Amino acid sequence: MTQALLAPIYDFLHCETPALWVDVALENQTVMLIDHANCEKKAAATAMSLMTKYLDRTELLFCAARLAREELHHFEQVVEIMQKRNITYTQLSPSRYASGMIKHTRHHDDLNILVDRLIIGAYIEARSCERFAKIAPYLDETLSRFYTSLLRSESRHFADYLALADQYAVTDISERVEEFGRIEAELILTPDEQFRFHSGVPVTLHT
Repeated sequence: MTQALLAPIYDFLHCETPALWVDVALENQTVMLIDHANCEKKAAATAMSLMTKYLDRTELLFCAARLAREELHHFEQVVEIMQKRNITYTQLSPSRYASGMIKHTRHHDDLNILVDRLIIGAYIEARSCERFAKIAPYLDETLSRFYTSLLRSESRHFADYLALADQYAVTDISERVEEFGRIEAELILTPDEQFRFHSGVPVTLHT
């Protein structure tokens, strides 16, 4: 079942998470969990933003509403795990990951902006899914079980975002998807000054 869920993710992404990121994540699980909580909160906020801006797109409203509920539930689950481990929810600076893709968004018109936002959302969800699967086997039983449980929802979020992008675009999106795939892979594979859940190859551990 897990392999069936992950197959489309691996086909979509242009690279896998480097082993060094896993090594650093295992040594810095406090930062990983705090940033994971941040990611879930941001994902819910992104879904709410889409619902607020695109009131005339019914499919998007229903999809984003479900996504926001699930992401907020995941946020609660991460914070509960942090509380049980006496991890204080402190402020972390954001990673370069999302902004590194968003800066390539087309600004010609609202439709192009929407399609690009949905493609970016698909990559963020796909990478999250891939990283949960990548690190889960090396974590303690509680975290491993939790991260594995997230694979189904994250893979569905990826598919939903991509399907909506394809639905709303007036032209074929394959080239645009490929372009963002190259950008996303570069962010994942190049040296990164920070360690975050979506960071590239960590070179230092600034928080």
